[in-house]
Amino acid sequence: MSLPPLVEPADELTLDEVRRYSRHLIIPDVGMAGQKRLKNARVLCVGAGGLGSPALMYLAAAGVGTLGIVEFDVVDESNLQRQIIHGQSDVGRPKAESARDAVLEINPHVQVNLHDERLDSSNVMDLFRQYDLIVDGTDNFATRYLVNDACVLLGKPYVWGSIYRFDGQASVFWAEHGPCYRCLYPEPPPPGMVPSCAEGGVLGVLCASIGSIQVTEAIKLLTGIGESLLGRLMIYDALEMSYRQVRIRKDPNCAVCGEHPTVTELIDYEAFCGTISEEAAEAARDSTISVVQLKEMLDAREAGEIDFVLIDVREPNEFEIVSIDGAILIPKGEFLDGSALERLPADKQIVLHCKVGGRSAEALAVVKGAGFSDAIHVGGGIVAWVHQIEPHKPAY
Repeated sequence: MSLPPLVEPADELTLDEVRRYSRHLIIPDVGMAGQKRLKNARVLCVGAGGLGSPALMYLAAAGVGTLGIVEFDVVDESNLQRQIIHGQSDVGRPKAESARDAVLEINPHVQVNLHDERLDSSNVMDLFRQYDLIVDGTDNFATRYLVNDACVLLGKPYVWGSIYRFDGQASVFWAEHGPCYRCLYPEPPPPGMVPSCAEGGVLGVLCASIGSIQVTEAIKLLTGIGESLLGRLMIYDALEMSYRQVRIRKDPNCAVCGEHPTVTELIDYEAFCGTISEEAAEAARDSTISVVQLKEMLDAREAGEIDFVLIDVREPNEFEIVSIDGAILIPKGEFLDGSALERLPADKQIVLHCKVGGRSAEALAVVKGAGFSDAIHVGGGIVAWVHQIEPHKPAY
């Protein structure tokens, strides 16, 4: 869909800016007018992680005059496989500061605004009002719905992207001219059904593929050139090296942008999306132990004082990275389809763990439902185990 330019052009480009952006200026569709619009644009990038890294770098290189960065996390070594805006020397630093330094190294003409805070319902409206366009680089459903609803309420366009393993998606949402994110996904998936990148992994270079598409769409919206992805979902399969598109239509019954919206103000998005299902939360209530308690139980089992079976519900490739000695691998999927139940001993207590506790809580609900009333799971999972009990083992 062709749309008018989102911003007015700046008054002029300096001599240094003309030299810097000369390869843009000689493109007829961009030219001086388009580059001046980029200079006058204010773009907020939500997240400085996998998608935010290439997005921020290319937005800066393109000459977007003001870039905002919303990011509250710090750089971890596991980020460096894909979050190319950060380097080894940045490990432990706030991602927002690391990203700012990289942006200014790419283009000192850019004004960088840091928002080193968690985006939530209390601050999102004030932050978004300051910008023309939002680039969504988030990796969780609660924040995606928050971004969408805030943009709809403020009349802002935003460019969305999503990545998982070898697959990526991208689109543009702008309720004033087309569908919003809720038109595509009216409800979040059930808790635990869609693994995060931390649980399922992501091919590092996929971030660049989707992030660069997001920046391309942002530039087109800001300058008013080309056909926007508004109303289209682009799906990329890196293994097949294929792109396909799905048409997205504005839903007249959409809860936030429809003819009779039921969401007219921001809601509790954590509750809306849920971190784990109600069944899992109920099962985990009074049936969660710490990694310290697990260590005590393992020591007691070694001494012959108690007996139980410790089950790791992660995936086989995760188990190969790091595991707790004596744990048996039975992936969560086998609990959900019921095939794991016949492998559980009836005369021993069942203790479940995963990476951080979400998947083991879901498996715990299944186990308790099958009659293993004394089953428990480990809060914090193997991440907490490595940090607190066996720090010499790798974390991921």
